[in-house]
This record gives sequence, structure tokens and C-alpha cells, in this order.
Amino acid sequence: LLSLCRAEEAAVVVSGLRNTDVFVGESATFTCELSHPGVRNVQWWLDGTPLHNNLVTEISEQDGRIHTLTLNDVACHDSGTVTFRAGSLISSAKLLVKGISLLE
Repeated sequence: LLSLCRAEEAAVVVSGLRNTDVFVGESATFTCELSHPGVRNVQWWLDGTPLHNNLVTEISEQDGRIHTLTLNDVACHDSGTVTFRAGSLISSAKLLVKGISLLE
């Protein structure tokens, strides 16, 4: 138990979120890798709104270190700042959803 607490304090973001541009109707995926598993209070946000696992928003974790958020079937209003929080660690990136202009 003591080593878990020490690992949580020492955890750092190894690979942070990256800005992502997608078109309307596509999926946008954000991944954040932590140095240690076991960091509690993991939360994803979009423009200050907490995100939860559902059909449109897929939140997953691999090995307790790799945290992934996938936003499916995005719309223009989904553009904004995606934020990953794990304890005191924070990583943010911009999501830009581009409309498809039909040339006639």
C-alpha cells in the first residue's frame, strides 16, 4: 500500500494529449500515458464539462497507465479543449471539428 501511494506521487505524464483535427461525423481519439499505474481520480473534460462513458464517448484504460478518450460522430459544436486529469496531473489539447463544404 505504501509503494502505491509513493508511485501515485511520483507519477508524471509520459505522453500528453495532442491537438486533433477531424471532419464532422468522424471519430477523434486522445491518448495520455502516465509513468505509473494506480493514479486515482481520473477524469476527462471537454470545455469544462466532465465526460462519461457512453455510446458517443468511449473512455478506456490500458495497464492503468494508458488512458484513451474517443469521441464518436463528432459535430462542429464539439470543437474545444479536451482535458485529461489524473490526481494533480493535467494534460490538454484542442479538438477542431471541420465542416465538409459541398462544392457544386
